[in-house]
Amino acid sequence: MTTNPVLRPGQVPLSIWRDIYFGGSAHLDATAQGPVEAAARTIETILAGGAPVYGINTGFGRLASVRIEDGDLIALQRNIVLSHAAGVGEPLPVAVVRLIMALKLASLAQGASGLRWETLKFFETCFAAGLVPVIPGQGSVGASGDLAPLAHMTAALIGTGEFYVGDVRVPAVEALASIGLAPLVLGPKEGLAFLNGTQVSTGLALAGLFEAERVFQSALVTGALSTDAAKGSDGPFDARIQALRRHRGQIEVAVALRNLMQGSAIRASHRVDDKRVQDPYCLRCQPQVMGACLDLLRQAATTLATEANGVSDNPLVFAETGEIISGGNFHAEPVAFAADMIAMALCEVGSFAERRLAMLVDSALSGLPAFLTPKPGLNSGFMIPQVTAAALVSENKQRAYPASVDSIPTSANQEDHVSMATHGARRLLAMVANTANVIGIEYLAAAQGCDFHAPMPSSAALERARALLRQTVPTLTDDRYFAPDMAEATHLVTSGALLRAVGGDLIPIVAEDIA
Repeated sequence: MTTNPVLRPGQVPLSIWRDIYFGGSAHLDATAQGPVEAAARTIETILAGGAPVYGINTGFGRLASVRIEDGDLIALQRNIVLSHAAGVGEPLPVAVVRLIMALKLASLAQGASGLRWETLKFFETCFAAGLVPVIPGQGSVGASGDLAPLAHMTAALIGTGEFYVGDVRVPAVEALASIGLAPLVLGPKEGLAFLNGTQVSTGLALAGLFEAERVFQSALVTGALSTDAAKGSDGPFDARIQALRRHRGQIEVAVALRNLMQGSAIRASHRVDDKRVQDPYCLRCQPQVMGACLDLLRQAATTLATEANGVSDNPLVFAETGEIISGGNFHAEPVAFAADMIAMALCEVGSFAERRLAMLVDSALSGLPAFLTPKPGLNSGFMIPQVTAAALVSENKQRAYPASVDSIPTSANQEDHVSMATHGARRLLAMVANTANVIGIEYLAAAQGCDFHAPMPSSAALERARALLRQTVPTLTDDRYFAPDMAEATHLVTSGALLRAVGGDLIPIVAEDIA
């Protein structure tokens, strides 16, 4: 993890956003001060000229034609924050909100939003001090910016609402006072600059991507372990097969699977005189299916890296020409498509793992004892964990319906087509959790299947994966309370312990520092 890296406007790699999400910090590049102050002077000049400019001295949305008097401009910015803080539902996770704050800092620092440098530094001070606004998770359609959730973020800055201080929710004024700050007084355009933008949908989508990366890689390990448990062939992972198809993800997945299984005595035991001709798709097609998921996740990563480094405010300030131009950068369609891609990939990773699990518990397919128990009938073994996995996969299928194909008009039809990016992105962490549980159950079942092949060992890497599990979860002999075993296996997946056991990152989704 990089130590307090610099957020260079428009040049932040995905690795830094990932570090921030997993608890790191960052600070603004001091060179941003010049462009930010130039944009603020442009606002002052335009106000002095008296011409009506949207969002600065007019109303908002369908009220854009209403001219606001100079004496009411400060009240206008406060009012838009309070009126738009209309979110509902459970608060967004602290890690996501910290990422949202960093994304907003980097956007505002590009000098196209018109706020003052001291306002931006106030926001950065809150971020650096660990004050995290409490943001209800529902209420954005991902169009004119993530208005409601960003309004809740901004409301905390002006002393309304709450911050998390550690794990405790503290009234905003009290939290600000604890770091020596009075509530922020917003200047012209500043409230709108904080509210407009795709940072909530982008932050949620990035969080889903970063969590999906670990689950995806863990599924390669459990997939290889399941292949050995079923005495499957590594022939379909041959490099020559993948080269003829040419997809990068497929090629890389096959390399990872070959490396994971290299030297397995279980694999060597059935190279000769095995009556089976071909394995089921859930084993044989791992490079093709998981490779396609990898390519999809990387495509989403490229889109989100671009979005994270862009400016999605409106109107935009062009200090070099003294112009302010209204546009539609707040429309989150790119984020919506990226979130849908991540959702589809997660759905497939979990679905594919569940099929391997179902194969392992079926003695007719796996050649292993029914439901992976030494005494089937008296014991049910892995019967119901497979049902649980199936339930989670079906839930993910329901969640994976593309959010981007939906739209609903808002703001008296001024905002007549919306992206639903926030819906698409907000579901991802729940889908990751479901998929991680499926992978955890497969981890248990695959290790149990390999136990039946003792004393033959698997490969060195897969034996380390089994040994890690067996430190806390013994082989299943007679039925026992299963939920703690599943929770422990899933924790080994989500914590990264399983990946560390086999040697670290197998195929990073964020393979390059895309910026």
